[in-house]
Amino acid sequence: MTSSDDALHASESPYRAAGSLAGLTILLSGGSRGIGLAIALRAARDGANIVLLAKTGEPHPKLAGTVHTAARELEAAGGQALPLVGDVRRDDDVAGAVAAAVDRFGGIDIVINNASAIDLSTTDKVDMKKYDLMQDINVRGTFLLSKLALPALRASGRGQILTLSPPLNLHPSWAGKHLAYTMAKYGMSLTTLGLAEELKADGIRVNSLWPCTLIDTAAIRNMPHGETMVLAARGPQIMADAAHAILTGSNLGAGALPSGNFYTDEQVLAAAGVTDFRPYSLGAPEDRLVPDIFL
Repeated sequence: MTSSDDALHASESPYRAAGSLAGLTILLSGGSRGIGLAIALRAARDGANIVLLAKTGEPHPKLAGTVHTAARELEAAGGQALPLVGDVRRDDDVAGAVAAAVDRFGGIDIVINNASAIDLSTTDKVDMKKYDLMQDINVRGTFLLSKLALPALRASGRGQILTLSPPLNLHPSWAGKHLAYTMAKYGMSLTTLGLAEELKADGIRVNSLWPCTLIDTAAIRNMPHGETMVLAARGPQIMADAAHAILTGSNLGAGALPSGNFYTDEQVLAAAGVTDFRPYSLGAPEDRLVPDIFL
């Protein structure tokens, strides 16, 4: 799915926002394509300022989009964009992104930990370079970006951190299927759990978001049998709408906790009034969509 396809899909979205991100500054990792770009585009349509930190500064032979093409799309959608070529594994790159966001837009209101690496190999088959990559991007990158942005988030007065990671489901099946990846994603989720508690007194909301079904992304398409798998997926717009609902508070009913939640896209959007999820699908009937892992 191209971003233009996604924009068309967004116009048919069943989600009706109750709040806006206009004027807020978002620092997002890995937003040059896929779910990250979809979330950024939804915020841009509100008039948000978006700082993109992504590795792809030049066109990739297999993956469409760069941080610069993404920034142009965000500006065309109505937002302001600051594209930064950088790696969440590098302390200096992350520190530079935080400083650039504050310098350009006066602060940071929202951090979105979207950058992630995936390898579903079993323990005896996983390459240790891939293991290290997942630990460095998923766990360390999420921790580092959140950590270095904390002073700006405190100064915001309405700071939030949203991480794309699953609920902490400790059923043995998830560890047994792909232990290396499970540890990396659960490390991201532990960051949500810990920071939500640690930052209570600062008023910074910290939550996670995870899809109920497979989402059509370039990463999935490049996996073995990926082109077939995504036929039973939903488009990234469902995650964009769910993230928007969380960040604007549209999903919070009476008595809901503002922080420390592990939301699913369907849960959030149902609370925001969505009753029909079919517009998000790529064509497969609802009962034939591929469920995502960890749920």
